[in-house]
Amino acid sequence: MLSLVIFFPLLAAIPLFFLRPEWKKTFWVYGTFITFMELLLSLGLLFGFDFTRASEFQFVERYVFFGLENAPYFVGIDGLALILILLTTFLTFLGIVSSYNYIKEKVQAYVITMLLLETAMIGVFASLNLIQFFIFWEAQLIPMFILIALWGHENRVYAAFKFLIYTAIGSVPMLAAIIWIYLNYGTFDYPLLAQVLPEAAADVQRLLFLAFSLGFMIKVPMFPFHTWLPDAHVEAPTAGSVILAGILLKMGTFGFLRYSLPLFPAGFEAYRGLLAALAIIGILYGGLMAWVQSDMKKLVAYSSVAHMGFAMLGIASGNPIGIQGAVLVMISHGLTTGALFFIVGMLYERRHTRLIRDYSGIANKVPNLSTFFVFMALASIGLPGLSGFVGEFLSMLGAYKANPVWGYLAAPGVIIAAIYMLSLIKRVVFGKLDPESAKMPDVSFREALILVSLAVFVIWIGIYPSPFLSFTDSVAHLLSSILR
Repeated sequence: MLSLVIFFPLLAAIPLFFLRPEWKKTFWVYGTFITFMELLLSLGLLFGFDFTRASEFQFVERYVFFGLENAPYFVGIDGLALILILLTTFLTFLGIVSSYNYIKEKVQAYVITMLLLETAMIGVFASLNLIQFFIFWEAQLIPMFILIALWGHENRVYAAFKFLIYTAIGSVPMLAAIIWIYLNYGTFDYPLLAQVLPEAAADVQRLLFLAFSLGFMIKVPMFPFHTWLPDAHVEAPTAGSVILAGILLKMGTFGFLRYSLPLFPAGFEAYRGLLAALAIIGILYGGLMAWVQSDMKKLVAYSSVAHMGFAMLGIASGNPIGIQGAVLVMISHGLTTGALFFIVGMLYERRHTRLIRDYSGIANKVPNLSTFFVFMALASIGLPGLSGFVGEFLSMLGAYKANPVWGYLAAPGVIIAAIYMLSLIKRVVFGKLDPESAKMPDVSFREALILVSLAVFVIWIGIYPSPFLSFTDSVAHLLSSILR
């Protein structure tokens, strides 16, 4: 079942290579159908998952190919991986649906690229073999690079190469560490290594922690490794920005929770203060940078640096409350920031500008789109009753329990977020309607369907987060017990 979920998009992409490039409508219909079927398959994992054993790996498959006993195909998921796979299939489906009117050229290649990217992302979350994880980790760089370089905006090639170089460089020490582990332990098997690596010498754990964590820090991205993110977000097509924010950034925090913390607890204890400091800097710096932006998309991009800082602060706390908060921040950020990128993309397609100064009073002309804009902005800044509040509150509470100073220093980030997001809403949505915006149509049925589906989960998590906490409650307690 799990292998089918991983490779179904890849297999479904193969027939597209043999169709005529001018059959654009066929590609959109096919891509929508395949990503919807993939979403249904991932729901099959949800319905078959035993939440009483959420910290254990389920749907495990292990096959030896070509006699490679020490490097088998090995997959399985716990609650953390499951919720991220569900987020992946959900946002990929919405990304395809949102692209109908935006992508005009190379539609065949676009749909193929999205399907290949989906397989690579799910493979990252499902792998239980270190070298297999690394292969999927690197594989997702290629389709994202192509998405930015081919369907992005004016400086797309520069942004694509910057994204590729940053993330590829971060993978080099990780690969070196994986090879060292194999040479010393004779296996890539994650469950086995999770039993023996925590017993390694403290200095060895510290080095391995740094080698793995550099790649994860760049992917999150944490300050000062964040500079690739605003360029990639601004230049990427709308669906690319949504997946980049909603899924790819989460691979970094997932890497910490899956690999850095449980495999190298002594390394985490040695550097958790540094992680917390960088997370707090990211919260404040990302918020202040978002505050001064003139481009809506770049503002949302810098807000991602701040939000992921809250996730990393929760992880640095090392306690169940903080780790639970970090996971909810990850999920909420994928929903709210994904929605904001969708909305900015909708405005751009109507006006062909992302500059804040070019908009004013759009609520007078597009009240439905404006309502979604205000709603998602409030969710992003952590309004109680919406998803952003629950995750950030738990992350800061966990940080405070670990070290009260961390909680005090991070708290201004919430105020800064309110300032830049409410300022954006005031300038774009309210006031006197500018002449150019008077020509804009309101949301279409397809656009409303995308935004409503995201809003449902934003409200659900905000009012009743318990079902989402059940994915990772036992995982968080297991991690905290390992760290002790």
